[in-house]
Amino acid sequence: MEIRRKVQAGTMQSSDLMVFIEPADSLTIEIESTVKKQFEHLIRARVEDVLRRMQVSRGHIRLSDRGALDYAIEGRLEAAIKRASTED
Repeated sequence: MEIRRKVQAGTMQSSDLMVFIEPADSLTIEIESTVKKQFEHLIRARVEDVLRRMQVSRGHIRLSDRGALDYAIEGRLEAAIKRASTED
């Protein structure tokens, strides 16, 4: 999928996350998390898996995490990608 516009999905509530996506020439992933020291590698692996599955190869992906579980990370990221790939 092609990232065509800037979008966001999610909330800043506890056990949730906010995903921000915008078009870019290359793929970058930025993770801010309350549990970054312990779980950044697992969050990054989950994000990369979703991006690979949805065939996203370009875009700036930023996550602001508040301890979200895997299913929330996947759901929020998928929703943001789908929103970002459509035209207004």
